[in-house]
Amino acid sequence: MNQSSQPTSSDSPANPSADDDDVVVVDDLHKSFGQLQVLRGINTRVRRGEVVCVIGPSGSGKSTLLRCVNMLERPTSGRITVHSEEVTDPDCDIDEVRRGVGMVFQSFNLFPHLTAMENCTIAQKSVLKRSDAEARRIAQLNLEKVGLGERGDSHPAKLSGGQQQRVAIARALSMDPGLMLFDEPTSALDPELVGDVLSVMRRLASEGMTMMVVTHEMAFARDVADRVLFMDGGVVVEEGPPSEVIGDPKHERTRTFLQRVLDPTHVDAGAEDLAHARRHALGAGGAAGAVGGPDPVGDLGDGVPTQDPLRGGQHGH
Repeated sequence: MNQSSQPTSSDSPANPSADDDDVVVVDDLHKSFGQLQVLRGINTRVRRGEVVCVIGPSGSGKSTLLRCVNMLERPTSGRITVHSEEVTDPDCDIDEVRRGVGMVFQSFNLFPHLTAMENCTIAQKSVLKRSDAEARRIAQLNLEKVGLGERGDSHPAKLSGGQQQRVAIARALSMDPGLMLFDEPTSALDPELVGDVLSVMRRLASEGMTMMVVTHEMAFARDVADRVLFMDGGVVVEEGPPSEVIGDPKHERTRTFLQRVLDPTHVDAGAEDLAHARRHALGAGGAAGAVGGPDPVGDLGDGVPTQDPLRGGQHGH
């Protein structure tokens, strides 16, 4: 990981300019759906080898930010540069830029009629024009990297949710991306399956992969991220190293969110998004919640124990 320190959003430049180490630069990004403003003037960057975790309550715009970076959503205004290419330029070859970007979604999006191996080779052959033998060799290496080297012949229906998500990661890695985007990759998983996926992501981070991760896994963000963005209401409220944003937040909105997420005694009626975050606050071995949408919302089962994500104690809801 790149252990550089960044200022909070209130101190960061209004118009960040790219340099050679910048993989992603977001400049005054706005996104609206009809009259609904989802992103309101986002400015940030991701540098080569950096892991950036995006946290915040449901509906804060986290997933929309990630989808705009990969141009799955076209911004209303603003500029985004990925691998030195301005993807918001109408003349940009988006497909070419996307070849260098891997994205892992909440849902696994595997082809159900294809084996794990075939899921990992189809894009290599059709997009990168690799031979079948070369594509299979690379797919096998990446299946082994995610701990599924013996499951290449298995169809998705024969794999657990965690295994399917690891196949999705192997598929993305097989395209040799310079940037990996993770949109709540553990939110659809049963509790016992979360740890294996997070372990793979930790390994990628330790190997220097540039990553943007939208997550409710607070321990993962604290331990793995070089920088954390706290979003609320479509803006970056606070940005900096996890020791500051999670360990010593400066903004009241950040403190309130973290208190409600991390304090096992605090449950507000109607605060489903925060309850969901608490259920996802642990790293490996932590309790995970139910399947959600772009910013998933879960609820708390009566009496289901969870752990304080930063102190490790067991508590009942």
